[in-house]
Amino acid sequence: MITWLDILFQVLILFFSVVLHEVAHGYAALTLGDPTARDAGRLTLNPIKHMDPWGTVVLPLFLILIRSPFLVGWAKPVPVNPYLLRDPKRGMMLVGAAGPLANISLILLSAIALRVLPFSAPPLLFDLFKFCCAINIILALFNLVPVPPLDGSKVVAGLLPPKLRDAYVGLERYGIFLIIGLLYLGLLDQVIIPLYRVIFYLLVQA
Repeated sequence: MITWLDILFQVLILFFSVVLHEVAHGYAALTLGDPTARDAGRLTLNPIKHMDPWGTVVLPLFLILIRSPFLVGWAKPVPVNPYLLRDPKRGMMLVGAAGPLANISLILLSAIALRVLPFSAPPLLFDLFKFCCAINIILALFNLVPVPPLDGSKVVAGLLPPKLRDAYVGLERYGIFLIIGLLYLGLLDQVIIPLYRVIFYLLVQA
C-alpha cells in the first residue's frame, strides 16, 4: 500500500530528477559552445526555474489521484541553439544524451547505496533509494525512445544523412501526437515497463 510519505518521496525525487536531467542538457551545451541555457538562468537546481505546467504539475497530480505505483513527468526543456555549438551535428547528439545519462547516474548511485547500506539503516532510507532508482529507470527509458522531441531522437538524428535527418527532425511538430499514439499502441505496457522490471530486478532485487 502506498502511503502519503511514499508519495512525498516520489514527488521530491521526480522534481529533482527531471531538473537534473534538464540541467545536464544545459551544461553539455555550454561545454560544447552554446551558452543559451546559462544566459537564460536555467543552469540551476531551483525547480521553480524548470516548472512545466503539464509535466511537473498536471501529470504527477493525475498519477497521484489514480494511485499509480510510480510517478513520471518532465521539466521545461532548456533552450539550446545548435548553431552556437562548435560541432552542431555531434554536439546535438551529446546534448541529447546528457539528460538520460544524468538519470542513469542517479540509477547507479541509488543502486550502489542500496547495496552498501547496513541492514540497521532506517527503512525510509531504503525506500528513498528504491524510489530514486525506479523513477529514473522509467525517465531514462522513456527519454531514450527515438521519437522527436525525445532525447533518443537527438542521438539518432546525428547518425542520419542530411536529407533524411531534416525529414526526421521535422516530425518534432507532430511529436506529442506520435508519443500519444505509441503509448496507445502499447509502448509503455509492452516495452518500457518490461524493460523497467528487468533493470530494477537486476539492480535492486537480485
